Amino acid sequence: MSKKATEFQKREMSKMYRGKEIFKPLNTGWVDERVACVREWVANIFFYRKGDTTIMIDAGYNYDRLAEKMGWLGIDPQSIRHILITHQDTDHVGAVESDSPGLFRSAKLYIGEIENRYLTGEVRRKVIYHLYKLPQVTINNEKVLLHDGETFEIDGIKIECFLVPGHTWGHMVYLIDDKYLFTGDTIWFGADGGYSFISSLAEDNKLAVKSLAALEQKLQSRGLHPLFLTGHTGWTDNFDFAFGHKDKLCSPFRKRVPDPTAPYDAYDESDDTEEVARAGYLQAVGR
Repeated sequence: MSKKATEFQKREMSKMYRGKEIFKPLNTGWVDERVACVREWVANIFFYRKGDTTIMIDAGYNYDRLAEKMGWLGIDPQSIRHILITHQDTDHVGAVESDSPGLFRSAKLYIGEIENRYLTGEVRRKVIYHLYKLPQVTINNEKVLLHDGETFEIDGIKIECFLVPGHTWGHMVYLIDDKYLFTGDTIWFGADGGYSFISSLAEDNKLAVKSLAALEQKLQSRGLHPLFLTGHTGWTDNFDFAFGHKDKLCSPFRKRVPDPTAPYDAYDESDDTEEVARAGYLQAVGR
């Protein structure tokens, strides 16, 4: 399933979004001493390293260069024992689907209890304004099911889960060590700040906007100002920038240019090189 879906997305979504400046993924590299990113076409896969433990956040496409790019960062796929899944779309779980090469077959997956209903077949994922049903995803890894507001630890790393439904019914974001928020497909960064993620791919756009506002309120009420690390655009430590347009949608069909610095075709990886990955920390947006 994931190999076919990966090939389909690369071919068809490249056509659909080419020239619209919607996707602006990070290149492969380190954000700081704790967080690294691997770029898979338009998707960011993140790694959080603390001591001898490296946690993976989302598993990208069924992508044949993942091990190579992890090597640029000095991360051995065999060292990954824990993977946090924000949601079950193919560009976030491809490397752990049953037909993947099996780089992470021994890793334990952490996924929201509501999101897991897609994997059991209780719910079918719909995109393009509910016009298209995606095939069911099959994953054989051991899973830990999570609930909204749950906090747990992995080797002394604190992880807190926030349910942010809208893009999918059970989408989770993960706050790690109170400092890093991995947002998956909850926030999309334009040149002028954060928006609710791409409208055509949501289960419920109104719910997505409502969830984003609730997330902002939760963080504010606790005085938390984390680094925001997105699934398909960049990262920022600017709280106001991250929620700048939380009540608006990123629409692939509007005429206004979302981000003039985004590549014409984000599926072109020619600028994602080992040299760039080793050149220094990846720059933030919104500063």
